[in-house]
Amino acid sequence: MRVSWTCTPLALAASTALCAALLGAPAIGQLGGKPTAAVGRAPVAGEVGGPGLAIRAKKALAVPDEGPQVIDNAVILVREGLIEAIGPARTTAIPAGYEVLDCSDKWVCPGFIDLHSHVGGTFDINEMVYLVNPGLRVSASVMPDNPAFQKAVAGGVTTVLYIPGSGVNVGGQGVLIKTGLGRFEDALVRNPGSMKLAQAGNPEGWTVGVGRSFMNWNTRWMFRRGLLYAKLYDEAEKNGTPKPRYEFDLEIFRWLASKKTQISTHTQIYQVVLTTLTMVRKELGLDVYIDHGEMAGHKLAAFAKDIGVNAILGPRAVEIPTRGFVNFTGYQPEAILGIAAEYQKRGMKRIGFNTDSPVIPQEELFLQASMGARYGLDDSNLETIRGLTIVPAITAGIADKVGSLEPGKEADILILTGDPVDPRTAIDEVLIEGHRVYDTGTMKRRF
Repeated sequence: MRVSWTCTPLALAASTALCAALLGAPAIGQLGGKPTAAVGRAPVAGEVGGPGLAIRAKKALAVPDEGPQVIDNAVILVREGLIEAIGPARTTAIPAGYEVLDCSDKWVCPGFIDLHSHVGGTFDINEMVYLVNPGLRVSASVMPDNPAFQKAVAGGVTTVLYIPGSGVNVGGQGVLIKTGLGRFEDALVRNPGSMKLAQAGNPEGWTVGVGRSFMNWNTRWMFRRGLLYAKLYDEAEKNGTPKPRYEFDLEIFRWLASKKTQISTHTQIYQVVLTTLTMVRKELGLDVYIDHGEMAGHKLAAFAKDIGVNAILGPRAVEIPTRGFVNFTGYQPEAILGIAAEYQKRGMKRIGFNTDSPVIPQEELFLQASMGARYGLDDSNLETIRGLTIVPAITAGIADKVGSLEPGKEADILILTGDPVDPRTAIDEVLIEGHRVYDTGTMKRRF
C-alpha cells in the first residue's frame, strides 16, 4: 500500500473516498491498514518500515487511564508507527541506529480526539425521510485530508468521530477516522464508529412535527426490533441453525449488542438526558454516552456515573440564565455555570469535550477544554488534557490504540511549546502513526 502525504485537492479527496467506499474500503467493522511511506522515498524514522525514532521532550503528558500522568525530561521511542517505550531520559536508553528528534525545550502529548464532528466529508448526512434510519453509513461520504481536517491537524486533532446530523432520532452510523492521512483505508480507525441517536432538540421538526412521546415510543420499538435481530443472529451462529432474514438497517445492532461500538447520543435538557440514561442504558443495556449534556443535564451526573455513562460535553461551555434559555428548557440556572464544572461537582470522573464542528471549528477543540477550566473545572489532575485524549478514547472503545502515550499504542503525538490547553501555546509538529503530517519548520502554519 502506497500513499502520498501531500495535501489532497478537494475533488481528488472526494474521488478517493468514493472509490474507497465502493471498491476498496474495508467492510463494516474492519480496521484500516497501516500507512506506508510516500511514493518515491524510503520510509523515514518512526514510520512503518523505517528506522526507530527517539523524541526528547521537556515534559511528556502521558495521561494513561491510571498511573503517572506526567514525565519530565522524557524520551519517547517510536518504531513501526507505534510507541515502543516512554520514560525519563535517565532511565530510557536510546537504541543504536535510532534517529533523535530533540524537543527538549518543548512538551509532548497524545493527539486530541473529538467524538462529535460533521466535517469529515460531503455534509449530505442529514437524511430526513425516516424518523429512524440506523442503516445510513456516513463512511461513504468521507473525504480524507480535506481542508477542515488540515486545520484540525494544526489544532492537534488527530482522531474524530464523523457522524450524521440530528434531524431525526436515529441518523445513522458514524465512522472513526484519523485526520491527517490521505487515504480512507489508512485513515480508518473503526467502522461503525457509533450509531447516532438524537433524543430531542432537532428531530421535533421531522415532517409536520413530532413530540417527545412518539419519538421515545418509536425509538424504543426500533431498538427492541434491532436487539431481537441481533439475538436471533447470534443464536443461529452458535447453534448452526438458519439465520434470520438479512436486514440491512438492523446490522448495526449486532455491533451494539456485542459491545463492539457505542451509541453517541445528541441529548440535552434534563428530561431528555434522563430518557437516554433510563431507556438506552438501564432498560436496554447498551453502551451509550452523553453527547452535549447541556441545559440542566449536569443534574444527572451522579446517576450517569453510577451506571457507567460518560459525558462528552460541547459545543456550549456555559449555561446562562436568559429568558430564551428558560423558555426553551424550562430550567433557570441561578448564575452563569460552567457545564463541565457542574458535572465534576456531582461526581462525574470521565468528562470529555467536543466541538460539534463546524459549530465550533474542528481545530478549536482544545479551547473547549480551556473554557471548561475557565468556568470552574478543577484541572489539578489534568482533567482538561484527559478530556481531550484518554477519556474520549475510553468512551469510544479505542483506548487500546490511541488516547495516551503508552507502549504499544499508535504514535499520534503532538509537539508543543507548552500546556496544550493554554491558548498561548503553539503546536509545532504532529505525528500520526509515526508520520510527521504537520511540521511548522517546513510548512506554513495553518492555525
